Amino acid sequence: MLLRSNWWVSGVVGLVLGLIGVVSMPPGYRLFGTIMGIPFLIISMIRFKQQWDEPGPMRTEEVLQKMRKLSWDQFAAEVEAALLRDGFAVTRVQMAEADFSITADGRTALVACKRWKVPNTGVEPLRELHKAVQREGAHEGFYITSGEYTDTAIRFAAEKNIRLVNGMPLVKLLRELRYTETGKV
Repeated sequence: MLLRSNWWVSGVVGLVLGLIGVVSMPPGYRLFGTIMGIPFLIISMIRFKQQWDEPGPMRTEEVLQKMRKLSWDQFAAEVEAALLRDGFAVTRVQMAEADFSITADGRTALVACKRWKVPNTGVEPLRELHKAVQREGAHEGFYITSGEYTDTAIRFAAEKNIRLVNGMPLVKLLRELRYTETGKV
């Protein structure tokens, strides 16, 4: 739970436990009391580093707005470059349901991202992707959009091993966005 909380929550828990340990222990053993809080302070430092690297809500929205202004060719090039940078072997596929086939560690997945500008994605495009994943013998599917997913789509994706990428995870994937509204930066 603390690894999903803000960094300062673990820090406060660590300090409180350390203080309780100091106050409750006899004078010769107070050092041992402070040790109780150290694991929480370590978790706090880990979360601080993770949160430092994450884009904030304003940066996320700014990048999503830029992304929505890209042409399909620009957006596809960004996704392909990001997947390559993250260690995947990437192949563009000629399917209506998917845009890329990616492979890493012997596992193959199909990636659909043609509808990246759609503000609200329902279950139908996910059904199409799932059928393509089954037909092609892939292990899973990824669906990328700059918008949101309906509750039905989220449930369907969880049942069918489709990973949904939007919002902050999408901004993190495309962290080196090279295009602007007017073309290449």
